[in-house]
Order: sequence, then C-alpha cells, then structure tokens
Amino acid sequence: MVSGNLLLPLHRVVTIEAKMASKRDFFQDPEVKRLLMKHGFRVHITNMGSREIAVQDIEGYDVVFPSGQPAADLITRRRARANRPALTYRPFVSPIVLATYRDYAEALRNTEVDGGRVAVPQPGSGDRPLYYTLDMERFLKLAKGEGDLGGQRSQGSGEGRQARAGGYRWDDIDPGHRHVRNGNKILAQTPDICEANSAGTYLGLVAFVEYGNDAPDTVEKAEELARNIKPLLVEQGLPSSERAETYLSVDGKSLAPISVIYEHQFLAHQIQYEAKEGRTDDERVLLYPSTRFVTEPQLVALSPDGARLGELIRDDPELQHRAMELGFRGRDAQSDATSDQLAEFLTERRIPVPVTSADDTRAVLPRLSLLERMVQIVGDCPPVQGPG
Repeated sequence: MVSGNLLLPLHRVVTIEAKMASKRDFFQDPEVKRLLMKHGFRVHITNMGSREIAVQDIEGYDVVFPSGQPAADLITRRRARANRPALTYRPFVSPIVLATYRDYAEALRNTEVDGGRVAVPQPGSGDRPLYYTLDMERFLKLAKGEGDLGGQRSQGSGEGRQARAGGYRWDDIDPGHRHVRNGNKILAQTPDICEANSAGTYLGLVAFVEYGNDAPDTVEKAEELARNIKPLLVEQGLPSSERAETYLSVDGKSLAPISVIYEHQFLAHQIQYEAKEGRTDDERVLLYPSTRFVTEPQLVALSPDGARLGELIRDDPELQHRAMELGFRGRDAQSDATSDQLAEFLTERRIPVPVTSADDTRAVLPRLSLLERMVQIVGDCPPVQGPG
C-alpha cells in the first residue's frame, strides 16, 4: 500500500514457451520485452537453429520461430500429417546477405571474371560504399577456380585464363596485396547447414545459379547437384546468430572474410553504431547477391496463447516500429508486401539505404523434399524424424 501497487489493476502475465533461431534477436531486445509485458506476455526462449527446430520435438511449446519458410513448412506439414494443424504469422522479413569488410569487397570490385566485375558498388554509393552487388555466377567461378581471370591479377602478371584446381585464393586476385593479404580460398562461410536456415537458403541460392538459374525437379538431379556444389559451401558450425556476432567482433576479419548472415543483423549494428559514434561503420560492408532471395521467417503458433502472440507481433504498431529499429523490413498489413518504412527510418539517421538487387532474377528453391535431401547430402545431416 505504501508503494501504491495495490491500487493498480492486476493483469495476467502469460509465459510463452518458444523455440527460436536468429529471430530471437527481436524478442531479446529490452524494449520489445517491455512492450510484450504491457500486453501481458513474457517469452521464454530455447535457442536453436531453424532446421534443428524442425527436426526435434516441439511438444509443450507455444510457438516456434524458424528463420525461413523451408523449416516452417517442415513443421506445419508434420503437424498436418499428425492432424495437429498450426497457424503461421509473417511479421517481418530479412534477406540473407554476404557480410564482409571493405578491403575484401574492394578486392572483388577490382577483379574481373569473363570480362565482368565480380562486385560493383550499388548506385549512388559515393566514395566509400556500404553496399555492393555481387555477381553470383562470377563469384562462384572464383570459388571453383574457373573463368577468364582479369583485374588485379592480369594487371600484375599479364596472364589470361589461370584456372586453379580447388578454387582461387585471395592472393590470386590481389597478388600485390593492395587490399588483402590472405592465402585462403574465396568462399562464403555459413552456419551449420544441418541447423541453420541461412545456410540452407544459401545452399538453395548456389544451387539455383549453378543449375542455370533454375531449380532441380527430380531426386536424381537434386542429389547430383548437391554433390557438385558441396565444395562451394563452407560451414563453421555456429548458429546463425553467433555467425553474425563473430562477423561483428574485433577479430571477425581474421576469422571469416565473408559470412552469410541476415540483413537485419548488419543494419541493427549500423543503427546502433550511428547512434553512438555519429557515423556509420564503413569498414564493414554488405554484398547483396545479384540473384535475389528474400527469406520469409514464420512464427508458428502451436497453442491459443501462441496464436495471440503471433497476432500481436504482426499487428501491433509499436512492436512493428521496434522491429524496424532493429533492422527488419516490415510487412504492409493491407497488401502483405514489404513496406518502405525501413528506408525512411535509415534516411532520417543518415544511413545509406540498400537496394536488395539491381537484377530482377529471383532465386527459386527446390521443392521442400528435394531441398531437404540436398541439405542432408551437403551437410551429412540426419533425416527428419518423428511426428513433430
């Protein structure tokens, strides 16, 4: 009574049991926690990768939140077969991107494969671009050691085609060490493909490009393609959220020159950096694949309380605004399309606005059963088991 608490209305706080992958970044934010508590929700999170969520038991949970549609589809289909349907909500989106450092991006910018640049700054980027468009076909040729290599190498040696078994290395494209000094192969590192959606999505992107901008449509074709592209995918065994943490760490540049992460993780860092330093962190940059692929994280509600949470995250203006402040692209409730609010928010804070892709080519994943088989082959993963 002294504090006055007894005079306040009592309201029920529901604890939501949740399994989440990288999108737990949103729910672990202090402001999001405050807003959820205002609506009577507390979220207790069990952290694991998206595919790991899909292949493990989810009995007793209110929601699961894998970071992409393939894992969500695995869950909903297993639930449907068990006659236990689930509701899904798509509150925001975040593309996968290749996060790197300026020196490595500039090395790719100054390298030509088959007469074209591997990476080019996005339009209107200025002298120190924050975003580049990565030509995926040329980048993968570097990884395979194929293509007519020009740019820094040809300028330094006068040599033409220099195919290299096992793939080109950074020293091959920058022999004078103008930008980088690194003898490792030119590859993008992913999280553990047996666990993380971002790794499976990158696999699908690589497969699409290697298959002539198409997706395999039979088991035989999918298995053969998976075996062929396996050397092009390097996993570090980290969850996708920790992959981003490594990239943003002081030692990130020496651990992995290029990392597959989500756009919101990079933008959240830039938003926080600008608020603290008054400028962007322009030593860290993004490579946007020329072939577009936008992930569709889906919150899967497994209980009535989970459904209430899903509706709240999707529809509440304050929570949607906070998602934007954390780098997520919101969805327009009327059209179900990506809204322009993030671009406006970044512009107000003098942070360059990325263009998802200058190319209209959009990657198509193989159908779910084929993608799952490819993941198993590339990552030597156990198959999905159990009713879910």
